[in-house]
Amino acid sequence: MTSLDPATSADQGATRAARSARTQAIIARIDNWAKLLGLAWIAPLLRLATGENPRAQLKDIWRTLLVPLVAIGVFLTLWAWAAPKVETSLGAIPGPMQVWDQVGVLHQDALAEHAKEAAFYEKQAAKNAELIAAGKADEVKTRSYAGKPTFADQILTSLKTVFMGFVLATLVAVPLGIMAGLSPTANAALSPLVQLFKPVSPLAWLPIVTMVVSALYAGGEGGLPKNFIISAVTVTLCSLWPTLINTALGVATIDKDLVNVGRVLKLGLWTRITKLVLPSALPLIFTGLRLSLGVGWMVLIAAEMLAQNPGLGKFVWDEFQNGSSDSLARIMVAVLTIGIIGLLLDRVMLALQTLLTFQGRR
Repeated sequence: MTSLDPATSADQGATRAARSARTQAIIARIDNWAKLLGLAWIAPLLRLATGENPRAQLKDIWRTLLVPLVAIGVFLTLWAWAAPKVETSLGAIPGPMQVWDQVGVLHQDALAEHAKEAAFYEKQAAKNAELIAAGKADEVKTRSYAGKPTFADQILTSLKTVFMGFVLATLVAVPLGIMAGLSPTANAALSPLVQLFKPVSPLAWLPIVTMVVSALYAGGEGGLPKNFIISAVTVTLCSLWPTLINTALGVATIDKDLVNVGRVLKLGLWTRITKLVLPSALPLIFTGLRLSLGVGWMVLIAAEMLAQNPGLGKFVWDEFQNGSSDSLARIMVAVLTIGIIGLLLDRVMLALQTLLTFQGRR
């Protein structure tokens, strides 16, 4: 047998240690982002694959992956057992399989609608080509397809609406929050208004918003639909308060030494806000933004129902009015979709908070 040179063995050991350290560093970075996405079980699986403390990794896998899966399984089992026992005006409550079947039906409906749209544009293009060939180019007309929106289209409409409402709320709430945090007088002026309007339901705002938008917004060719504007403004009015309150709190509680530094350096107001105030208050501002986005997404569904904006809220209302045997299952598809999208929106905001503040927390 040949024995390894001690120096060679030491070099190999150092190489293995360095490789292991690099692997663990990569896993640690993956773990940070996986937790933000609700995938905390990925890192324990990777560590288990590298042989790091199998007992501890299996315990983490059980807690972060298997326990949630068991809970979901129990929920689905109870749902499947209890659903047929409850009779409604639309029939028995659909179980998980009936709801899943409607996901497939909605997908097939979307494919059929896309086929109709493609056929419409092909027919229009052929007709226009014939007119041009016949020297009647002045009679060429281009029309948009006016078929019913698919479920995916309605999801996209809801996302556009909540995004517009959220952006408007942010543009109003952040400056007002900074003003309230910097000035006790401004805080005293804004505080009663916040407490007065924060609890108001979207159902109370909607008639007022409808009348105001109808009076002021003309719309017209290529403009945003009036129902879209009404829903977005309602979302704005209901979702701006968490951002305003958290921004004011974040600005008011920044380190006083930073304020004193700004005064000593004789920094202008805009410089103090952008260089000192905002970076220090950003974690609380993002907390407010996450809460506002969650409130906005919840409010949106009620606003779309009543404003008839063609999003998920209108989808739920139309299915309720339809009253067919499959309507309840489709409503439950929409409910689950709303919940999943709300979760994803919150995770996106949490990831942005981590990127921009370097201290995002679950």
